[in-house]
Amino acid sequence: MTVRRILNEWPLFWVLSGSLLVMSLAFLMTVGFDTQGYRLVIRATARTSLGLFLAAFIASAVLARWQGLIGSWLVRNRRMFGLAFAMSHAIHLSAIVIFARTDWNTFWTLSSTGAIVAGSIAYVVIALLASTSFDLAVILLGVRRWKQLHRFGVWFVWLFFVFTNSKRIPSSAWYILPVSLLIAAMIFRLRTSGLDSFAGRTKIVSAA
Repeated sequence: MTVRRILNEWPLFWVLSGSLLVMSLAFLMTVGFDTQGYRLVIRATARTSLGLFLAAFIASAVLARWQGLIGSWLVRNRRMFGLAFAMSHAIHLSAIVIFARTDWNTFWTLSSTGAIVAGSIAYVVIALLASTSFDLAVILLGVRRWKQLHRFGVWFVWLFFVFTNSKRIPSSAWYILPVSLLIAAMIFRLRTSGLDSFAGRTKIVSAA
């Protein structure tokens, strides 16, 4: 299989997903299958999820602004980035659940009922986006409803990322970076014209 085939469509998804699993397992084997190890996986997958989400989020805008190979590649594989984002956040959720079961007291010192409720809603939205990222879903829902669902879902996830990172800024200035990236991506996407014309040219749903 050539590099070009590996870096496109489903092979790309499996490469990304496999890399996420290997990364998480490597962290656990290095740090330990304990509180610190699970927290490291949680932090790492939060960042990989953000990166994959942003790749899908700005794909059409990149192609609309710059008609080149990178934009074409992003749009062609936007669905794969969206599904890989869902995979990253599935690993993230698994690490959270195992962490809670391993160290219940520490888990509750770092979390709250409100955060769990908000996170649960976000996961329902992500699951809806991922499960309808296929042509059959477009047929069943109809193009208009499909676009409405995914437009709402993508912006909801964007807002959730902004919220969860913003609230951590007082404890660590590092979180200014992801918030800045999210805001910059929003501005770039909104200011780039012609996005809708590309939405119908791709199977990718996750950033529609």
